Amino acid sequence: MFSKYFDHTILKADATEKEIINLCEEAKKYNFASVCVNPCYVKKCVEILKETDVDVCTVVGFPLGSMSTESKLFETEQALKDNADEIDMVINIGKLKDKDYDYVKNEINLLKKACGNKILKVIIETCLLTDEEKIKACELSKEAGADFVKTSTGMSKAGAKKEDIILMKKVVGNDLGVKASGGIKDLNSAKIMIDAGATRIGCSSTVNIMEDYAQNTK
Repeated sequence: MFSKYFDHTILKADATEKEIINLCEEAKKYNFASVCVNPCYVKKCVEILKETDVDVCTVVGFPLGSMSTESKLFETEQALKDNADEIDMVINIGKLKDKDYDYVKNEINLLKKACGNKILKVIIETCLLTDEEKIKACELSKEAGADFVKTSTGMSKAGAKKEDIILMKKVVGNDLGVKASGGIKDLNSAKIMIDAGATRIGCSSTVNIMEDYAQNTK
């Protein structure tokens, strides 16, 4: 089902509870894979979506990834207590660039252990990495037991690119999902990412994409 490619997302700083409620109602209507919200809204989304199969996803270490591992672990544990289904964590990008691979891998692994059978997606922020670093980030995510690798926070200098999806998919194969996020604003962009190997799309233009999809499949 096409709608299950999408994490219907609001992560802007000025998002209001009214917008979050509307996000959940849209997710119900279109049967998206999840809503992706900041941690303070997890409980509200779980309450609204409890009678559906739409998951609640939240972000950890967002958007910079440079807080301590202990902080990220606490955020993760709190989100899980609030009944989040999926966690999107940002890696420590500076540590990756310093080639402190044990640090990066250990952090991912600790959060995955906390998640248990809940989904952990690892945001590597591709626009800040060389291809070599993207490959290493994907390898570390795979070794650490993550469920997905994800291109972007959508808060840095660029978002998802087809070439990055192709590269990430080549590294993780079918063992991990690949989430494209950032700058995907229309049906054509979403299809390009899916054709390149994305198994999940994070965006805020999801309703417009679904309406265009419905028009194109009549």
